[in-house]
Amino acid sequence: MKRLLPHPLLSLLLCATWLALNDTIAPAHLLLGALLGWLIPLAGVGLADGDWPRLRRPGVLLRLSFVVLYDIIASNIEVARRVLGPETAIHPRFVEVPLDLTDDWAITALALIITMTPGTLTSDVAADRSHLLVHAFHVDDAAALVAAIKSRYEAPLKEIFG
Repeated sequence: MKRLLPHPLLSLLLCATWLALNDTIAPAHLLLGALLGWLIPLAGVGLADGDWPRLRRPGVLLRLSFVVLYDIIASNIEVARRVLGPETAIHPRFVEVPLDLTDDWAITALALIITMTPGTLTSDVAADRSHLLVHAFHVDDAAALVAAIKSRYEAPLKEIFG
């Protein structure tokens, strides 16, 4: 059974999401949602080679989620303000963020958090995993940006992934 339906809760969530996005429970959409809910997890089996991370501090994960949500909202406002203002008020820049993280899942999570936050984008991970190359829409002080990423995101991720 595990081979045919490797992640039943994910399958159910995908099907429910499909139905919610289409705002219908018509038989055709129900069938398509069930098909997507079955095929997507099935296609993803083996991608992680069974090496799933162990989250050691779920409370820190919850706190980090609120920090990221707050930063996404604040960054949206800041990007909108800069886009609607004079072009000379925008100073884009690439910044190297040195990594203390060694776990691939933690590095991936950090890269995703940076990319989800408007105005920043993780554009590369060094081959030796020593740093991330981040493009920021506006940078007054590169050191301050690096310090914020390390304290707001990397430090909690070190606790979460141990």
